[in-house]
Amino acid sequence: MEINGKTALITGGVSGIGKTTARMLAARGAALMLVDVNQPLGDETVKLIEAAGGRAAFVRADVRDEVQMKGAFDQAVARFGHLDIVFNNAGIFEPGFTRIAVEQWKRVLDVDLFGVALGCYLAFPLMREHGGVIVNTASMAGLYPIAGDPIYPAAKAGVIHLTHSLGIYWSKWGIRVNCVCPGVVDTPLAQVTAGKERATAGRATPPPRTMMAPEAIAEAVIKFIEDDSQAGQVVEVRPSGVNVIEPRRAPERRS
Repeated sequence: MEINGKTALITGGVSGIGKTTARMLAARGAALMLVDVNQPLGDETVKLIEAAGGRAAFVRADVRDEVQMKGAFDQAVARFGHLDIVFNNAGIFEPGFTRIAVEQWKRVLDVDLFGVALGCYLAFPLMREHGGVIVNTASMAGLYPIAGDPIYPAAKAGVIHLTHSLGIYWSKWGIRVNCVCPGVVDTPLAQVTAGKERATAGRATPPPRTMMAPEAIAEAVIKFIEDDSQAGQVVEVRPSGVNVIEPRRAPERRS
């Protein structure tokens, strides 16, 4: 896919990985619709992109809310004429499964899994005629257990399986669905998470020796967008490199 002239919608697009990806796409000629709940950061990111000669707009919407998100997708098409790229990137983390209220960890499932599924669902009718690319953000946590914090890994594992499944079934419409699983990235979310761990458990998990820059993840996202051969792919992005996560094969039918 040639990014120049395309329209991209990014959830969680005003900070961290989302903001970095938005700026890189804008530099390549894409128009950006940024979706987030943080209005001040949204306005600031739009100004940054426009100051660099790019095109961008912001809409305040919660990825858990179907009506708000439908409005965001509709605004992207109304503003820029079409929708070619969706980056379902919004995510949160609430540590301390048994020490926090049910509503807190339910919110993690709603944002990190339902929000991604809803983004795919809303993208489909807008892409089925001309194709497009959807990239979902999961996490290395979706590949490995995290002792004491099972909800975030469960949500991210769901995103991985969602991507593998959609990658198989939506390719016939020319819709490529892929997924990035970052390691620990130096973003505001990582800083907030450490603060919450200290608040709930009196300590924070020591950061890894090497925290990745958001640019490393953004580059993997852009590769998915540009490479038409990539569909139904899930990659783990570590400081040491990128690994492809193959889906498990379904068992053979037994008579």
